[in-house]
Formats: sequence, C-alpha cells, structure tokens
Amino acid sequence: MDEALNAEENESLSFNEKMNNLLKDENLNGSLVGISIRDADTGEEIFEHQGNIRMHPASNMKLLTAAAALKTLGKSYQFNTELTTDGIQKGNVLKGNIYLKGMGDPTLLKEDLDEFAKVIKEQGIDVIEGNVIGDDNWYDDIRLSQDLNWSDESFYTGAQISALTLSPDKDYDAGTVIIEVLPSNHIGEKPRIKVTPPNQYVSIVNRSKMVSEKEQRDISIAREHGTNNIIVEGIMPINAKAYRSYVAVWEPTNLVLDVFHHILKDKGITLNGDVEIGLTPENAHELASKQSIPLEEIIIPFMKLSNNGIGEVLVKEMGGKVYNDGSWDAGLDVMKEAALTFGIDENTILLRDGSGMSHKNYIPASELTEMLYHIQTEEWFQAFEFSLPVAGEADRMVGGTLKNRLSQEQTKGKVKAKTGTLTGVYTLSGYVTNQQGKKLIFSILNNNYIIDSSEIGKIQDEMITLLATHRFE
Repeated sequence: MDEALNAEENESLSFNEKMNNLLKDENLNGSLVGISIRDADTGEEIFEHQGNIRMHPASNMKLLTAAAALKTLGKSYQFNTELTTDGIQKGNVLKGNIYLKGMGDPTLLKEDLDEFAKVIKEQGIDVIEGNVIGDDNWYDDIRLSQDLNWSDESFYTGAQISALTLSPDKDYDAGTVIIEVLPSNHIGEKPRIKVTPPNQYVSIVNRSKMVSEKEQRDISIAREHGTNNIIVEGIMPINAKAYRSYVAVWEPTNLVLDVFHHILKDKGITLNGDVEIGLTPENAHELASKQSIPLEEIIIPFMKLSNNGIGEVLVKEMGGKVYNDGSWDAGLDVMKEAALTFGIDENTILLRDGSGMSHKNYIPASELTEMLYHIQTEEWFQAFEFSLPVAGEADRMVGGTLKNRLSQEQTKGKVKAKTGTLTGVYTLSGYVTNQQGKKLIFSILNNNYIIDSSEIGKIQDEMITLLATHRFE
C-alpha cells in the first residue's frame, strides 16, 4: 500500500520536482552536476541545474569534434595515402626510392599495404635499389595532445598521432598493435604471444607463465615508456581463454615502415636500401593510392566506440584543411570557430583536445544542449545522429558504449547519446524520444565524485528514464 501511495504521490509531482529529488541522492554529495534539458523542436530549456557551470566533458567532447569535422570537412571527406617513386625501372630493378606518404588516414590496414606491395610486384619490380621512405609531414611532429597523462601513453586511449599510421583492425585504433596471450599446453611454460599486425618493431618481454586451471587468470600488458618493449606479466591457467589488449606504440610511423618492409620481403621484393622517415620529392610519380572510407563512416567507430585517436586526427585534419597547418593549435581554433556557429558562447568553453582525454577541457551542459539543438538543421545531421551509441542495442556498432545501459522497454532504442568517462568524470549527452513521441535533448555532466562510477551511471539512467516516461504537457 505504501509503495502504491508513494508511486501515486510521485506521479503528481512536476518534472522539475522529480529531477530535483533525484539530485538529492547522497552519492552526489560533494560533487558537481551540470544538467540541461531542452525541447528538441523549440530549443527551449525546460530544466537546468548548474547548467552554466563549466564542466569537464570527458568524451562528450567528441560531440563537438564530430560536428565540427562534418561541418569543416564534409560527410563524404576521405583521407588519402600515396605510394610513389622517384626511380627509374630497368628490367626488374627499380633504381630509386619508394615513398609511402600518409595524409592522416586512421583506417589504413595491413591489407592496404599488401595491395601497395602487390602493385610494385605487378610492375615487374623484384629489386629496389634505393630506400623505402615514410612521409608523415602532412601533420606536425607533435605526437601527443598537450594534457595527456604520462600513465596513458601505452594504452590505445593515448596512442600517438602521426599522418602515416596503421590500425590493427577495423576498430581503427591507429598507432596500436594487438597483443594476444594464448595458453600453452604445460604448467610452468610461458604462454604464447600473438602480435597483430605481425612486425619486428615491438619487442615482447614475456614474464608470464602457465599455471593450473584451478587458478584465476591474471595478465597485465604494458609498454615501457619511451621504448617499444611490451612487458607481459602474470599467470595464465591451462585451458583459459586468450587475453587480448591494444597497446600504443612509440613512434607509429616506424611501425608502418616495418610492416611494409616485411610485406615486400614476403612478396619476393628485395630492398637494397634502408627504411627511414623523410619527404616525398616533387618529381615523384604515383604508383598507387588508397582512399579511406568517407567521414560519415569513420565517425561511427569514433562515436560508438569512443575512439580517441580518430578524434585527435580529426583535429589536425581540420587545422590542415582550413589553415594549412596540421597541428592541435590550428585544429582547435577551427573547432572553436565551428562552436560559435552551433550557438555556443565562446567565453564559456576551453578546448584542449578532440577526444576529451584532457582534464582541462571545459564546457557547460547548457552549451552542449544548445549545440545539439542547432545542428539538427545541418544537412549532415542524420550522419551525426546515426553515429551516436543507441541505448540497449547489443550490436557494438549500434549500441556502442550504451549497449549495456538503459535496456528497459521505455528507453531501449530510444536514447541516442555520447558517454564520457575520466577519473572523477562521468557524462552523458544526446537525444531521447519519450513515450509521447516527444524528442528531448539532454546533457548530464557529473564531475568531482570519488565513488564508483557505476553508481553515478545509475543516477544518470534514472534521469533519462524519467525523461522517457514523464508526461509533458
């Protein structure tokens, strides 16, 4: 009876009263919460709590990065990679250099390098009397964004940015390798290690060992700072499942060159020179080129999987496109200019990167919802909205980082939003269509908490469920 009375009493409350009750949760004590809710049709802000306070957005920064990139580059924009030579072919010998020029493509795969080597072989070239030179000068040589923590450098979330870079798979975490630790057959042996793509650029230091199947798997993988020594430690039980991790490499341009060099060998092409980084000369002529998938497809793993590397590539590419300067400084200027056209007050924001990894990014919740309202009229908005994680959808390229959240009937498939997570930061911003068919825009930015982030996630989910179920007049 008490529960029925409480439910009836709660139903009689206004939306603001219900939201304010959720904000009384003791798990929020001592922390900051910025909230803004807007009507998607009119842009009217129907609720705000500390909506004008600057908050760390974490990966909600990707909302601005994606919108700015779509506006600046266009949804059909493609990255290019060129294979050229300044040499002259005599019989089966190429007398001159081969140049591999990167132009920022975060989707370049080993199979693309295989195709480049195939083109060389089809030209009848078996010997290269020269060097293979990697040209990464499309961007500057600053590899890491200004506020990236030293402790993040070996993880895929903090991969170095180069204009000539390689992804190990179609998640497109460029500048990384996949390390798989697989069980061997006998206790006391070392587990087997598989590296993707295969290369000799990284060195595996295997300090792990096989143990009884009764023990729990406990494996750690990390790269030593300033090197490409990847340390594998811990225990792997007999018959255990493989352990898999993405590891960021030091100086990713050299990884591309190493992989390409070995592909040439596998194709029976002898290189009588060196592999090095340099510039493509003006007199070089094209042997082959590879175009990436269009931007509207690239932003799907960027947003669904919260791919940090793609975010930073987009910043540099925008700087190159607008100011002929492939740097963070130029790209962030472009993003700030785009933000103004999206209705954001430039005096309220501080932009330090494109991924949201920086703890010095600032944006108020009300400014985020203002942007999400304004961009609905852009011709690329459908591509933007399609890239957002969809609540409760199990397919990781649909549900993304929301695949295990808001899976109840009222919210599943009806919430399209970007998540964000840093230490002490948990954010969620996007769109929800409620049971009346009304579309709402929301931003919930939780900062400065010290409890488990899952508890913050529960409060956010309650708020979104309220948006989905409250009967708005």
